[in-house]
Amino acid sequence: MSASEGCTDDSCDLPNDLPDIANEPHSGPNAQLNWVGMSEIELPVHMINGKGEKIQTVARVQAYVNLIDPNSKGIHMSRLYLAVDQILSDNVLTPALLRKVVEHFAESQDGISDSAYLECRLEFFERRKSLKSDNTGWKSYKVRPITSLRHGVLTTELSIEVPYSSTCPCSAALSRDLIQQGFENKFGKIEEVSQVDSKAVHDWLGTVEGISATPHSQRSLAQVRVKLSDSVKDLPISRLIDEIEEALSTPVQAVVKREDEQEFARLNAANLMFCEDAARRVQAGLDKDKTIDDFWVRVNHMESLHPHDAVAIVTKGVEGGYRDDPREFPH
Repeated sequence: MSASEGCTDDSCDLPNDLPDIANEPHSGPNAQLNWVGMSEIELPVHMINGKGEKIQTVARVQAYVNLIDPNSKGIHMSRLYLAVDQILSDNVLTPALLRKVVEHFAESQDGISDSAYLECRLEFFERRKSLKSDNTGWKSYKVRPITSLRHGVLTTELSIEVPYSSTCPCSAALSRDLIQQGFENKFGKIEEVSQVDSKAVHDWLGTVEGISATPHSQRSLAQVRVKLSDSVKDLPISRLIDEIEEALSTPVQAVVKREDEQEFARLNAANLMFCEDAARRVQAGLDKDKTIDDFWVRVNHMESLHPHDAVAIVTKGVEGGYRDDPREFPH
């Protein structure tokens, strides 16, 4: 519990004679603190989806300020909560709103803080069209808008997780080799057979023996964190999802009819990729987005062949930007 967990605001309707030890000087070891605040604050928030519609979801919020006064017992923690409750939950999330909240965090501490951090973890729901059939279905994406104030500089970032399918190029090549061996076993070696009945080959390819091996594929996950340009007015969640899914070409599907599943199989065969390929694809797609000042990408292929994941990480390469950090997301 913070030293100021109790209400220390002037706005609190409490008798003035109640004890407030938060205003007493700190008597223990003196030290500045990097961050003090709250996590897992649950509250409803409003967002705008790709169609311009206002939607509501639940966010889990982290709210922090630093404590630069070593003689201060603690921060005014209730002021952080009130800012989150009164500003964040009543308005549509935008970069400007997030910056307003963070600036209020620091200003509300009466000079004992000069840095602040706000993070909202939420599920972003959006209807996505099926590949072929005339259907749409809900898909959710884990999203984290993050705004921080450090040394007088405000930064707004957006983290997102996008699931997709990946098919191993090596496994595909080995599967094709087995199919070729099956063809020779059925119709004879090429150098020994001058002519083959095309209908017989066609019919054979439609049997279980005709496709004697299939390459392994797996559900995969792209974890992307971008630093937004100051010119960005809205959180570009839908656009970022589109850019990542278009770069990878094999997004997971919500509503799937047979024609959708067939198209999904075609797309996987046309987009064979190791984790290295997937990371480069996302990198190339994000490089084209001029509203992104920096990005960090980690792709995770949850292998069906191995009991471990295959991982690749890539950044935009901005000097002084995101470092080469193998953790889930750099902070």
